[in-house]
Amino acid sequence: MDDTAFRETLANVDLPGMSAMIVDRDGVRYAHASGERNAVTNEPMALDTPCQIASMTKALVSVGAMQLVEQGKLELDAPIGNVLPELANPQLLEGFDDSGKPVLRPATKDITLRHLLTHTAGLGYFFVHADLLKYFAHAGPPVPGSKSSIEMPLMFEPGERWEYSVATDWTGLAMEAASGMKLRDYLRANVFEPLGMMDTAFLDQPHPDGASIHRRDGKGGFATQQMFLGGGEFDSGGGGLTSTAPDYAKFLRAILRGGELDGARILSEQSVAEMSRNQIGDLRAGFMGSAMPDLAPPFDNFPDQHTGWGLGFLINPERGPNGRSPGSLAWAGIFNSYYWIDPTEGVAGVFISQMAPFGDPGALEAFGALERLAYA
Repeated sequence: MDDTAFRETLANVDLPGMSAMIVDRDGVRYAHASGERNAVTNEPMALDTPCQIASMTKALVSVGAMQLVEQGKLELDAPIGNVLPELANPQLLEGFDDSGKPVLRPATKDITLRHLLTHTAGLGYFFVHADLLKYFAHAGPPVPGSKSSIEMPLMFEPGERWEYSVATDWTGLAMEAASGMKLRDYLRANVFEPLGMMDTAFLDQPHPDGASIHRRDGKGGFATQQMFLGGGEFDSGGGGLTSTAPDYAKFLRAILRGGELDGARILSEQSVAEMSRNQIGDLRAGFMGSAMPDLAPPFDNFPDQHTGWGLGFLINPERGPNGRSPGSLAWAGIFNSYYWIDPTEGVAGVFISQMAPFGDPGALEAFGALERLAYA
């Protein structure tokens, strides 16, 4: 595979370090790592350097939830309040009174697991939605990693809109309630070990050999910063995993193969097909606003497409600009990690860097070049 154009892109976009892989149903087509896992201490990046994959955690948790649906321990369309009493009687945020106090009313619809997996439950993220940031400013700033950081009123009735949210954190808690296991233990036994993902885990402190989170310093260099999404009061199903490019590539291959890899089946073909189908009708998914642009500015994967959402994945209805087929699956992590899965062409790719804020133009261009390489 001639990767000249990809390497030239990497040289031009100036990333501290990255790892990337292209895979198909039969194995690895391409692998590359370059740069430094810490650009201040000049420690080299390797293909298997542990990295915080942030919201790329969501797809793995969604698969775990669908396993429990297959086992009859969770139901897609039953009220999730039957499993999580905290979500049994949700309140909806209607606005704020003259003193800035939140105005709440009871929601008229129940939240379901399907709502959680499709980000249509009415929940949000305080760094994305200004009203939630205002709500938390009144209620008291949430402590990162605390249960209170995901306890919030709804912004709309369940099923009415798509809004990126803490819903997958609640999905992880529902999995714990239904399975009787900690999320880390459940995923290790039922997803990571069967797929051979031995370097993927919820950690209580940063991996000693992991990559640092970087920020451009405005002078052509980088500074590192302390940003760790693990070690909280609960395992964050929305973003708490540390993993590697080779591990995540195994997961991508398992989805390409309909839920099986190297003789280990983690999900039925029917469940993978359901996860890969648009679940939200005419609603549009994928766009994120921003209340904290220094962390995550506004972002839209496909601004020219009416993108859908499955049970854990963004779905593009038209061919992507870098080659992926209509009906491909994708998402990302806030530290500029990205993946896509193209069932039509039988190819997938993962790109991992550790940069803030999200949507770094250099990282996006490098990811696009990786995708172009896959279809060259």
